[in-house]
Amino acid sequence: MSQKLWSAVDEYIAGHLVPADPALDGALRASDAAGLPAINVAPTHGKLLMMLAMLRGARRILEIGTLGGYSTIWLARALPTDGRLVTLEYEPRHAEIARANLTAAGLIDKVDIRIGPARDTLKTMDREGTEPFDLVFIDADKPNNPHYIAGALRFSKPGTLIIVDNVIRDGAIVDGLNEDPRVYGARSVFEIFGNEPRIIATALQTVGVKGYDGFAMALVTE
Repeated sequence: MSQKLWSAVDEYIAGHLVPADPALDGALRASDAAGLPAINVAPTHGKLLMMLAMLRGARRILEIGTLGGYSTIWLARALPTDGRLVTLEYEPRHAEIARANLTAAGLIDKVDIRIGPARDTLKTMDREGTEPFDLVFIDADKPNNPHYIAGALRFSKPGTLIIVDNVIRDGAIVDGLNEDPRVYGARSVFEIFGNEPRIIATALQTVGVKGYDGFAMALVTE
């Protein structure tokens, strides 16, 4: 098995099930032209996020880590007419690109982009009395995963689905000698999910155009 084969299979799947889309393809081109890092979710994973939000019947979605708005577009498309998505982004430049991409996709009226450190924004939202969300997608700086999960749980209710991306790190999570803060952040997801009595959780490994990684999912039960 190789990265070349993983990518070919991903492209085969996308070619059949994730057809070309002007808004999504345009968002990737705009992000690339602006020099944003190519760390957006893969097209197949973006569509999975949309389907999970649809299955959940999500009316309120929280996204931590906007980047250029690619995953934001996928998630916002799952919302009903009166639905709302709040997305948190640290970099003003990234937020600017995301806003333009969401506007081009015709979805900006459903999305509230909040700029600044997500840890601070989450505290502000708590003080504001923000209502619970139906789905939370966490895809930001990995060392802060514990704080983001705490925020997700704070804004959850029974039935809230929490998804955390990039939790496998090329398998580095099982290397006890790896001191990369991002690996620690990935391990923290398993430690928290494995010890939190209010949820049931699992994780899946993935391969594809983004390499070898995976995501964790937790369903809030109480």
